[in-house]
Amino acid sequence: MADIPFHLAGVRTRIEAACKAVGRDPASVHLLAVSKTRPAEDVAAAHAAGQIAFGENYVQEAVNKIQTLSHLLLEWHLIGPLQSNKTAEVAEWFDWVHSVDRLKIAQRLSSQRPQGSKPLNVCIQVNIDDEDSKSGCRPEEAEALALAVLALPNLRLRGLMTIPRPGNPAALALLAELRNRLLANIPALSPAGFDTLSMGMSDDLEAAIAAGSTMVRVGTAIFGERVKQVQEPGLT
Repeated sequence: MADIPFHLAGVRTRIEAACKAVGRDPASVHLLAVSKTRPAEDVAAAHAAGQIAFGENYVQEAVNKIQTLSHLLLEWHLIGPLQSNKTAEVAEWFDWVHSVDRLKIAQRLSSQRPQGSKPLNVCIQVNIDDEDSKSGCRPEEAEALALAVLALPNLRLRGLMTIPRPGNPAALALLAELRNRLLANIPALSPAGFDTLSMGMSDDLEAAIAAGSTMVRVGTAIFGERVKQVQEPGLT
């Protein structure tokens, strides 16, 4: 835990350098610290070092941390696959969901968002490599799904997310191109609102930033190798 502020500073330095290399403002790239399998104490240590946004894969584990750390001003993002039997908890506790890949999930999140809460920020997950093992809609399905999500009252469509195959930087550029196509084809979208490209992790954040990422999801480079955990039922 003592090393977390040091590693966090190192990741921020990498982001700044990657932005400088391609002429981007470092403020245009947000860091999402992936805290899945990490104890609440590690999240608190990262928060003490200035980190606000945290990404989780496992709903019950995340809810426990959210409740434990409710005294801190934190922003919670679900980045793992989501099945319908988990949507009520996610709609209640999370600020963002990056893994909306079908309309049923979006509809349930909207209908189950507690009254009086701000709209839930969502990204459409795109299976940019068309891998059978990955969640996400096909690129050609993204426009129809975006139009449907825009009609839901308690969601705010923020952008696109992908987890490309390792060693395939071209996929990162494809997601950026898809975002541009959606902006051109859907009048209700604006660059200011549809502002998120969630892509890039510890090993490829530089390539992701060069391709246009606005949010990199980094866990190992901040917290170290993650603890293996049995996956929750209903998440895959």
